[in-house]
Amino acid sequence: MKKNEIIQNWYELAKYDLDSAEVMLAGGRFLYVAFMCQQAVEKTLKGIFVKETEQTPPYTHNLRKIAKPLSFYDKCSEEQISLFDRLNAYYIESRYTETLEDMKSSINQKDAKQILEECTEIIEWLEAYKK
Repeated sequence: MKKNEIIQNWYELAKYDLDSAEVMLAGGRFLYVAFMCQQAVEKTLKGIFVKETEQTPPYTHNLRKIAKPLSFYDKCSEEQISLFDRLNAYYIESRYTETLEDMKSSINQKDAKQILEECTEIIEWLEAYKK
């Protein structure tokens, strides 16, 4: 795959994940709203990473680590950095030791809706760096 195709694929995957988060919200699957939002932001960042560095993105799901070497990182607000950190907690693989009930109880409808709104905003803000 060519560089532009790789980048576009990351962005399309991110869009699909963000759309999936909306479906999960409507279906009452609040934990998966947060997970899909984390994935959408991660894939957006990885697309920008490939665009800016022409390298394979780091093999991590830590949003701050992916974003830190990118051109916009110093322009991120404290709230945006905080969102990266909060979303990291919803990456599911890191939470296998908890029971499903514990994980589900960690997020309610209001929280899920807020996370979706914040992720949509940061992905829209990142649009300028995708071009």
